[in-house]
Amino acid sequence: MNTENASLQLRSELAWFTSSYSSGAGGECVEVAVDAAAVHVRDSKRVAQGGPVLKVSSRVWSALLNAM
Repeated sequence: MNTENASLQLRSELAWFTSSYSSGAGGECVEVAVDAAAVHVRDSKRVAQGGPVLKVSSRVWSALLNAM
């Protein structure tokens, strides 16, 4: 399995969620998934195209949220 296929498989196995503050219409959200190694963030508008995923440590994610 190449790296790209492994990455796509990992994305599909993650449990993605959006904020409860997001509208039901969708399209204007980020989605987040958490696993043992990292927090994954993606643009809900780009999911079907296999858009990019930002992967950060839980420490970095916490620092970002605390800074907001």
